[in-house]
Amino acid sequence: MDLIVNFTPTGMVPTRKMTPYVPITVDEIVEEVHEALEIGITIVHLHARDEETEIPTYKAEIYGKIISGIRAYSKDLIVCVSLSGRNFKEFEKRAEPLQLNGDMKPDMGSLTLSSLNFITEASMNSPDMVQALAIEMRSRNILPELEAFDLGMVNYAKYLERKGILQPPHYFNLLLGNIAGAQADLAHTGLMINDLPDNSIWSLAGIGTTQYMMNTIAIVSGGGVRIGLEDNIYFDSNKKVLATNINLLRRITRLAEESERKVMSPSECRKLLNLQAGDGNYGRIYKVNQKTSKIAMTG
Repeated sequence: MDLIVNFTPTGMVPTRKMTPYVPITVDEIVEEVHEALEIGITIVHLHARDEETEIPTYKAEIYGKIISGIRAYSKDLIVCVSLSGRNFKEFEKRAEPLQLNGDMKPDMGSLTLSSLNFITEASMNSPDMVQALAIEMRSRNILPELEAFDLGMVNYAKYLERKGILQPPHYFNLLLGNIAGAQADLAHTGLMINDLPDNSIWSLAGIGTTQYMMNTIAIVSGGGVRIGLEDNIYFDSNKKVLATNINLLRRITRLAEESERKVMSPSECRKLLNLQAGDGNYGRIYKVNQKTSKIAMTG
């Protein structure tokens, strides 16, 4: 199977004081995505910021401008909006980007499957909130981008599927290396992949300097990668060289080429995930009485 490249250019944490290379404004994010498309990406995972303060925002107006800018030159790139619980606790705020329509409608929305601690802050995701966001996405025909930081979150996704709140095919980002989650090693990685529900497509992410290692494991084992400054602002393991989104992407595509895996096109991934074809039609196509069988992620 071709390589899914999930591009995460901004995130909620990196600031200009931390790195001058993080895109903050609408125009910067749009241009970074444009350049990334020329290298090769499948999905873009977006975070919006207030342009003056750099503080993350939930505002649909800003997300809409970013998505419109991207779709002005790419009608089929899969667009995911962040519904993070780090800064915003109210359902109405977290769900606001899901209300966009037409050419601004996202295909996917991130869904972290439980609360978790980072080094200095928490991401709050109560069961009621997780279920409410999932139900809202289903009502809007938007696919949840399932974020799992440990094995318990994978199990919770299977629970939501049994309740009929989630429907396959599923797309998972498995994020390893967080201080309070699954660690970035083969044991944790293998357990999480092995425990995924049937009909799941997965990508690996590594927090901080574990990003390259987890991306490498994903490439050689048949999974997808999540790559970008959201998870890691350094190019080297010694934290001496600041990365750019573009040099991170170029390194990954070189490794993929050496592993004889080409980057999956957005249109191919849309078919795998039952997404609308793009070009004015965005979001998910829900199918009734789907057969569930685990998707083989071998090359």
